[in-house]
Amino acid sequence: MFTIDYSNDKDFELRSKRPAAKTDDIIPVVKSVLEEVKNKGDKAVRELTLKFDKSCPKELLATAEELDAAEKEVPEDLKKAILIAKNNIEKFHQSQIITERKKITTSEGIECWQKMVAIEKVGIYIPGGSAPLFSTVLMLAIPAKLAGCKEIVLCSPPRSGGSINSVVLYCAKLLGITKVFKIGGAQAIAAMAYGTETVPKVSKIFGPGNRFVTVAKQLVNSCETAIDMPAGPSELAVVADKNTNAEFAAADLLSQCEHGPDSQVGLFVSDEDKKNEIIAEAERQLELLPRKDIAQKAFALSFAVVVDSNEKAIELTNIWAPEHLILATDDAEILAEKVINAGSVFVGKYACESAGDYASGTNHTLPTNGAAKAYSGLNMDSFMKKITFQTISENGIKKIGNAIETMAAAEQLDAHKNAVTVRLK
Repeated sequence: MFTIDYSNDKDFELRSKRPAAKTDDIIPVVKSVLEEVKNKGDKAVRELTLKFDKSCPKELLATAEELDAAEKEVPEDLKKAILIAKNNIEKFHQSQIITERKKITTSEGIECWQKMVAIEKVGIYIPGGSAPLFSTVLMLAIPAKLAGCKEIVLCSPPRSGGSINSVVLYCAKLLGITKVFKIGGAQAIAAMAYGTETVPKVSKIFGPGNRFVTVAKQLVNSCETAIDMPAGPSELAVVADKNTNAEFAAADLLSQCEHGPDSQVGLFVSDEDKKNEIIAEAERQLELLPRKDIAQKAFALSFAVVVDSNEKAIELTNIWAPEHLILATDDAEILAEKVINAGSVFVGKYACESAGDYASGTNHTLPTNGAAKAYSGLNMDSFMKKITFQTISENGIKKIGNAIETMAAAEQLDAHKNAVTVRLK
C-alpha cells in the first residue's frame, strides 16, 4: 500500500486515479463471440463453452434432477446461513416497493400519474471461477422475484465435469428459478441478449463477471439489451481516526483485496500513527490468507492518505466515490450524513463490508470505478419500469392547447401543432 501526499483536491483526484482496465485487446474476441452466438445459437454456445471452459455439458439447461441433487450436497449449516441472508434481503428490498399510485391534476381537466411495471424477462449472470458467487444469486433473484419479473434466466459457467456449482444450484432452486443454464463468459451474455434455441432472450442482464463478461455486457447494451450498471474491479474505502480498531480496519481492507489482483482499497485516516498501525496489521493478516497471492497484488495497488480531520476524509471519499465505504470513526453517524458519492456505506466499527456482501439485507451489486457519482446500487427500481399516463378532457385541451401550438410552431413541427389544432376546432 502506498501513501498519497497531495496539495489540493484536484491533486488527490489525479493521484488516486484507478488503474485503467485495458479492454482493447479483448474487444475483437468478444465481438466475435457475440456474432457467433447470434448467428449459430446453441451450436456456437457449445463450441465456445468447450473452447473457453474446457467443458461440454450434455444439456445446457440444468435439469430438475440436478437441482434436487445439488440441494443434498449443500451442508446444513450453510443452508441455515443462506436462509438468514434470504430473509434479510427480502425484508430490505420489500420495503422499497411503492404501491401507491398518485394521480396529479396539473391543470384543470388534466390528470397525470405513473405506474411501476416489472421488466418481464431478466437475465442473471453468476460467475464461476475460483470463487463461485452463490450469494449473488440471492442479491439478483430476490428483487427480481419481488418485482414480479415473469421470466428469470440464470447462466453460470460449468465445471470441467459439465455441472454448475452445487450451492449456486441450491440457491436457484430455493428461489424458484428453473431456467438455469450451464453457460459462462461472453457466450452467456450473448445467449441471453439474442436468445438461442434453448436460452430465452431477455430485456435486461444483471451480474458481475470478468473482463470478457464486462465487455460483452457493454457491447450488447449498445444495441437493445439493458444492463444493470457499469462494472469494474471491486473496491473499498475505510475512514479511520486515532481510536479506530486497527485489526478491524485491516481485515476490512483485505476483504476486498482478495476479490482479484485488480481490486483496490483506500485508507483515509486522520492520524499518522494509526495509518502505520493499520498497514502493519494488514501486512500481518495478509500472510495468513489462503488467497494471499491475489490479495497481495491488489494491496500493492492500494493507497493510504493522511488528512487533518474526519470531515476532510469524507470530502476526499466523495471525490473518489468508492463502491463500499466503511466509516470506522467515533463520529461515524455524523459523517454518514455527509456522504454524497458511494455505493454502500457501513457505519460504525461493527459494520463490516462482508455483512453487506452476504446477510445484512442491502444489495452487494454496486457501482465501481467512480460510477457511484451517478449510479445507484442495485435495488427494486433496477427490475422495474415507470410508465407515465395522462387523461385530458375537452376542457383540459382548451386550457393548454394554445401553449402547445405556440411551442410546436416555434420548433417548426407543424404536425405536432396540427394534432392540437384539429382538436381545438
